[in-house]
Amino acid sequence: MKVAVIRRAHFNAAHRLHNPAWTDERNREVFGLCNNPNWHGHNYELEVKVTGEIDPDTGMVVDLGWLADLIRREVEQRFDHKNLNLDTEEFKQLIPSAENICVVIWRILRAQLPEKYDLHVRLYETPRNFVEYPV
Repeated sequence: MKVAVIRRAHFNAAHRLHNPAWTDERNREVFGLCNNPNWHGHNYELEVKVTGEIDPDTGMVVDLGWLADLIRREVEQRFDHKNLNLDTEEFKQLIPSAENICVVIWRILRAQLPEKYDLHVRLYETPRNFVEYPV
């Protein structure tokens, strides 16, 4: 019997959506206010869903304390109160759109999670705008 457990987390980060291969005019046209050269920020809300079989010895799919520590160490400490474009290796060459941030977080966590678990990440950039990976 598979069950999903979900842990919520939060981090604040600044970013700029900008494609260096484009002109400033094209960047403003495509990204609008998100192309502000002085950056802008979000209070990101993260949901990490781990799905797997219930362990008969513990009654749990995964220890939520362990999952919370994993998210804190691998996501929150890496991205919280950072300028994603300037302060993180992950976005030095990758536009830090919500879509890309979500996939990067999934890849980071997937690498730390045993293969027997399925992983799904939902990232809220605003209360009304969110992305999910995988779909």
